Amino acid sequence: MGLFDRQEAENLARAEPLAARMRPRTIDEFCGQQHFLGEGKLLRRMLQADRISSVVFYGPPGTGKTSLAQVIARHTKREFSKLNAAAAGVKELRSLLDAARDRLAAAGERTILFIDELHRFNRTQQDVLLPDVESGVVSLIGATTANPFFSLVSPLVSRSQIFEFRQLSQTDVLALLRSALTDVDRGLGMHQVEVTDEALEFLAEVSDGDARRALNALEIGVMSLAETSTSLDLTVAQESIQKKAIQYDGTGDEHYDAASALIKSMRGSDPDAAVYWLVRMLEAGEEPRFLARRIVIAASEDVGNADPQALVVAQAAADATEFIGMPECRIPLVQAAIYVATAPKSNSTIKALGAATDDIRASRVLPVPMHLRDAHYGGASRLGHGEGYQYSHASPDGWVDQDYLGVERTYYEPTDRGYEAEIAKRLAELKERRSTNAEDTDT
Repeated sequence: MGLFDRQEAENLARAEPLAARMRPRTIDEFCGQQHFLGEGKLLRRMLQADRISSVVFYGPPGTGKTSLAQVIARHTKREFSKLNAAAAGVKELRSLLDAARDRLAAAGERTILFIDELHRFNRTQQDVLLPDVESGVVSLIGATTANPFFSLVSPLVSRSQIFEFRQLSQTDVLALLRSALTDVDRGLGMHQVEVTDEALEFLAEVSDGDARRALNALEIGVMSLAETSTSLDLTVAQESIQKKAIQYDGTGDEHYDAASALIKSMRGSDPDAAVYWLVRMLEAGEEPRFLARRIVIAASEDVGNADPQALVVAQAAADATEFIGMPECRIPLVQAAIYVATAPKSNSTIKALGAATDDIRASRVLPVPMHLRDAHYGGASRLGHGEGYQYSHASPDGWVDQDYLGVERTYYEPTDRGYEAEIAKRLAELKERRSTNAEDTDT
C-alpha cells in the first residue's frame, strides 16, 4: 500500500462511527451469541475444523451478524467478498461468483461471500446463488433480520446452517461500552473521559441489546462534552440517545411473535403480560384494528360462555377503536385485554365449532327434519313441512322434548367454569327430562 493509499485508509477509518471501529477482530473478542459460538458449540467447532460451509445469520440489528462474518473471513484466511442485497442485482452477483470461481480454479483460493439483508434478494437472485453454493465455489454467509424459513427459498435454506442471533445481554453491552472507553487505537481512550456507572447502565438498558446503538450513543455523549468537562453522567447519556425505536416489522417475525404472546397471555390469565405485549405493539406502530380483532377472537375462542360478557366488552373496545382512534383507543383496548385475561376460560365454543365442521365435511349431510322445515308458504302443508312441530313457548317452562337434529350428536360440552357451569347444569337437567320422557313413552 502506497503512502497516499495508507493515508486514505486512515482517513476513512477515522470517519467511521465508533460501532464500526470497535468491531471484533478475533473470535475471542466477539461478544455474545455463546449459544452457538461458545466453547464446544457448533459454529466454533466448524471454525476450529475449518469446515465453514454456507450459513445464514438471522436476528435483530446490532447483534453482531456482520462483525462475525468478518471475523470468520479473517480466521479462515479466505477472500472476503461483500454484497448488500438491497443495492445489488443479478449482474453484480454473477460478477462476484465468476471472480470466486476463477480464484478457486487459478490459485485454489476459496471465497466467503457475505450478503447483507439476504432476504431482500428475490427468488431469481437467490436461485442464482444455488449452483455455486452447492458446489462449494463460495461459502455463503447471509445476514437477515427476517425469518429465513419464510423469506428465503427452500433449496437455499436446506443447504445452509441457520444460526439465530439473540439480543445482547445488558452485561455484554456494558462490557463493550467499557472496552470502547479504554481502547486508545479504535475507541475513545484518547479522550480520557470518566463515565458514571449510572450512565453506562442506562445506555446498556435502553439500547435493547443493540450494540451499535449503545456504542454510537456513547460516542455522541463523549464527543459532545464541553471542552472543560471530562465527565459523562446520566443526564448527558439520556440526551445522547434518541427515543427508543422498537424493532418491529409489521409483516414479519416481530408482528407474529408479539401477537402470539398477546393471545397466549390473555389465554393464560396474565393481565400484566397481556397489557405489556399490547402496548408494545401499539408503541411500535401496530394497527389498532388488528389488536381489536385479536381481542374479540380471544373473547370467544378462549373465554366463550364461561363469561359471555367478555365478547361484549371486546366488541365495545373494537367499536370504540373505530370511533375515537389513536391515541385514546389504547384505553378501551387495554381494558378489554385485561377483562379477557382475567375472565374464566373455556374453549368449548371453538371445540364445538371444530367438531361440527369435521362432521359436516366428513359425513353425509343431514337433511332438515320434516317438522323443522319452513311452513310459511301455501303449499308447505301438502309436502308435510312443519307438521308436528311443537312451539317451545307454548309450554309453561318454555321447553318441549323435541328432536332438532334427527340423529344423536354432541358438539358442545360446557366446562364447570364461570357461567358455563350454569349452562352445564341446565343441559344436564334437560338431558334427564328427555331420558324420563323416553322411559314413560316406552312404558
